[in-house]
Amino acid sequence: MNIGIITGASSGMGKEFVKLTMQNHLDLDEIWVIARRKERLEAWPSLYKEQKFRILPLDLQKKEDVECLKQILEETQPHIELFVHCAGFGIMGKIQDISMEEQAEMVDVNCRSVVEISSLLLPYMKYRGRMIYMASAAAFLPQPGFAVYAASKAFVLSYVRALRAENRERQLRVTAVCPGAVKTEFFNRALTKKHLPAYKKLVMADPKKVIKKAWKDNQQNKEISVYGKAIKLTHLVTKILPHSLFLQFIGRK
Repeated sequence: MNIGIITGASSGMGKEFVKLTMQNHLDLDEIWVIARRKERLEAWPSLYKEQKFRILPLDLQKKEDVECLKQILEETQPHIELFVHCAGFGIMGKIQDISMEEQAEMVDVNCRSVVEISSLLLPYMKYRGRMIYMASAAAFLPQPGFAVYAASKAFVLSYVRALRAENRERQLRVTAVCPGAVKTEFFNRALTKKHLPAYKKLVMADPKKVIKKAWKDNQQNKEISVYGKAIKLTHLVTKILPHSLFLQFIGRK
């Protein structure tokens, strides 16, 4: 059975990736959509009656839900053509203003789930299969006021680059998507501690455009997908100049 798997498929970037997958008419027997909110996932079969979906209301932070996915994979023995990992969240605010539980949850969802789910899926990935991971431009530079989130996305970027290198012989197309701020539900939770900085508002992107570029970049086997001139410039500059220079200004009121 040839399948695609999309996590975080109930909202935001994951939701847009499901739509884009359908628009590209891939030859998939099933699309497995994963997210915590079952009621939102159940809308997909009614929207796209020609495609068979498998609804998996799983919380990737919970070990028992990860084990459930493992068992389903073992029973089904699928061939995975496409994997898109969008599950993740961030909370803005100084480290001392965010609870230890919330910070640990960010690390669990943004980092541990990437490692666990990737490890589960790799044996089932098809030759030249596609893997797309939502990282962030926050991965390029430490961010005071967004410290844990930025660090977690730096982890994702590093992990994805290594994963890509390890799977050259299988020719897996593995891409880390690193946008700046995107107009999604992400900020509904991210902004519970503070206001969105002005510079993030200036580069706020349309999620459809971000994922369309990510899809194309992954097809072309690019390591990193960066949308928008401002974020591309940021990526370039952060590779040239010392991070200590930026940290003198970022996070100041």
